[in-house]
Amino acid sequence: AIYERLFCWIVTHINDVIEVKNYDTTIHGKNTVIGVLDIYGFEIFDNNSFEQFCINYCNEKLQQLFIQLVLKQEQEEYQREGIPWKHIDYFNNQIIVDLVEQQHKGIIAILDDACMNVGKVTDEMFLEALNNKLGKHAHFSSRK
Repeated sequence: AIYERLFCWIVTHINDVIEVKNYDTTIHGKNTVIGVLDIYGFEIFDNNSFEQFCINYCNEKLQQLFIQLVLKQEQEEYQREGIPWKHIDYFNNQIIVDLVEQQHKGIIAILDDACMNVGKVTDEMFLEALNNKLGKHAHFSSRK
């Protein structure tokens, strides 16, 4: 509760400070906003559940959307319009998203294959399938 109240106070204070009085979007275009995104990266626990996998996957997808919409497209727009700016280097996590969701080769596809054989595939067999298909991927690591 205290974090939420502090966060809301900060956002409200920033909005009050940056608000342009009498701003007309028909003349000046869209309003300017500041977005706050603090979810990047995988949480790593000794034992993760499927729920944690889904949370991490969603976080990576949201981070990729942020990279695409805010970093990549804005920098491309600055270049097109000849606006001086300082290039921002960033890790494009599309490779991580692909590791999870790529058809026929990603973690979800491998899990889907395992689920088609309920009762026949063990955790060890699933792990072996992951290691066989993804073992050489630069961003895949296994405890095996």
